[in-house]
Amino acid sequence: MKRIHSRLLAVTTLMICGTIYAGPTEDLQRYQGYFKERFPDFSMVDFSNGLYNFNEDKRSQYSDIMEFPPYEVAIEEGKELYEKPFANGKTYASCLPNGGIEIAHLYPKFDAKTGKVQTLPGIINECREKNAEQPLNVLKGELVKILAYLSDTSRGKAINIEIPNDPRALAAYEQGKEIYFTRRGKFDFACYHCHWEASGLRVRGNELSPAIGQAANFPVYRSKWGEIGSIQRRYKGCMNNIGAQPLKEQTEAMNNLEYFHTYLSNGVPLNAPNSRF
Repeated sequence: MKRIHSRLLAVTTLMICGTIYAGPTEDLQRYQGYFKERFPDFSMVDFSNGLYNFNEDKRSQYSDIMEFPPYEVAIEEGKELYEKPFANGKTYASCLPNGGIEIAHLYPKFDAKTGKVQTLPGIINECREKNAEQPLNVLKGELVKILAYLSDTSRGKAINIEIPNDPRALAAYEQGKEIYFTRRGKFDFACYHCHWEASGLRVRGNELSPAIGQAANFPVYRSKWGEIGSIQRRYKGCMNNIGAQPLKEQTEAMNNLEYFHTYLSNGVPLNAPNSRF
């Protein structure tokens, strides 16, 4: 297994440095293949269970919590907020494909018109501004409740992030990949070290979930937060934990990180919103 770790890290480093190049399709086959070899008994559904795969006690606690999921209220409130008309009479549904229903498993998405990655929170705020409303906090609060409702309409659908054959899309993907594998902060850690190399191992009393499947659970209600939060809120928390300056939410770099990270979970059923400790 150590040989696999070393080989993967060496190949990844070469790709990031530009010595060799593998496209997104080749990356996905290699990366998912690594995790399937590391955890051969896991199905794609299992990968969405994260740390609960490795700790029976926490899995039991999770099952108890899910009797009355703490995110249910957020879904209900999010639906009300989503359907409430703006002052001009229009609604969010006028801005999103298919009225926003059953599309969450397809985002983030590259937008050919702007040449940039779009996230659902970003589109929601763009819709608000287009209709003369103030943007909302993208990390928590009303917008994330709306996101919880939209995600719930896609629950069970396989994540399907597309990386089109467009130089701008490929550049966005590559930047997200580079951010994921780059060491940062006073502890000199990368996302890779915890959720790839050390996946399944225990740190600070919690088992580290594999990179594949993580994005399938967001937005998520965390006991630590006492509320529901977005995936970019979690990124910022992780960056703080390793002593790094967090990327600003909804910036191009942060959106590209989400693009790459969510792409890793292609084929995993969306199970959002969800609950975590």
